Amino acid sequence: MARRLAFLSQCLVVIAASFGIARLAAAHPAPFSYLDVYLEPEGLRGALVIHDFDAAHELGIEKPESLLNAAVAREHRAALIRVIEARLRLQTSDATLQPRWGDIETLTERQSVLLPFSIDTPVRGRLDIDARLFPYDPNHQTFINIYEGGALRQQAILDSSAPAMQFYSGSLQGRWLLVSTFVRAGVHHILIGPDHVLFLLGLLLLGGSLWRLAAIVTAFTIGHSVTLSLAALNIVQLSPRLVEPAIALSIIVVGVDNLLVSRQRKTASGFPHPAPLPSGEGTQLSGAGADRDLRTWMAGIFGLIHGFGFAAVLMEIGLPTEALGWSLAAFNIGVEIGQLFIVMTLLALARLTTMLPAYRTAYAERFLTLASMGVIAAGVYWLAQRIGLTPAT
Repeated sequence: MARRLAFLSQCLVVIAASFGIARLAAAHPAPFSYLDVYLEPEGLRGALVIHDFDAAHELGIEKPESLLNAAVAREHRAALIRVIEARLRLQTSDATLQPRWGDIETLTERQSVLLPFSIDTPVRGRLDIDARLFPYDPNHQTFINIYEGGALRQQAILDSSAPAMQFYSGSLQGRWLLVSTFVRAGVHHILIGPDHVLFLLGLLLLGGSLWRLAAIVTAFTIGHSVTLSLAALNIVQLSPRLVEPAIALSIIVVGVDNLLVSRQRKTASGFPHPAPLPSGEGTQLSGAGADRDLRTWMAGIFGLIHGFGFAAVLMEIGLPTEALGWSLAAFNIGVEIGQLFIVMTLLALARLTTMLPAYRTAYAERFLTLASMGVIAAGVYWLAQRIGLTPAT
């Protein structure tokens, strides 16, 4: 009997706790808002759906359900719009949009209110949406649906960690803005990425004909383009914990290979070899150095690893789903433009160096040795940092 009473009391506790959880869940509904935007030739229109709990919190209303009364909702319409206008930003590439709000509507079955709006300014390029609607709740999310030409073109979820998004329209201006944005991003990343730049520099230090250098750069381009595309399309993913140390290791390997080739060609020829970073066809690797020039293979293989590094940056920027191919191709083109700038700058400096009266082949060989050692030192530092042996800066 005592056991049966104990069992019944435990059941009552569980039931009471379940009711308490249910009441708590009812008091704190799912923190969602919904924003639908329709792009039309003469402008845009849309609707914002807000849960009565969130609206009541911002308006200082004790009973959220009271907003489901049409009269009460109309009474608080102006105050709610002031709250929304301070936190919702709609902007094209050249203008900030000011919504014209319609009459508030109540959605009793959804425990929400709806605010329709319209804007007379057409969107022919990019539309930026920044929606930090209810910062009091860090879990709040705003679901975005964007329609163009009557079809759903893009969906997004904005929250405290990602409060903004961009949409590129299907017009010619929109495509141009998208391409130019991602081309600039690609150029910017290769130029500010010291590990990628140093890897490329290390590959070019041994010199060679323009055709040989072009083959090295092309192999690197093919390698990183393949994995960049695979990662951006979520076909293949590698953890940055593997990718970043591997990139540092690739720099070390290139530097060591430079020193080995330099030593081998000195031994084979018995005298210092022509200068690194040549500027024309006449200066080439020859003899033993040419026989084991593995730079094209290293560029292609390690380019696969560097591609995952590029992809990590691209994923941080965000790929617009309505123009995935355009944005991916544009970012790749930007990387190649930055890469070409680096190569042409190095070749121009090499030509200028060989024109100096004090230039000597021995100096060039010393430069190759010192530069390769610098490449190795930087790679070792980054490798130690990325595997946690030294603190990150």
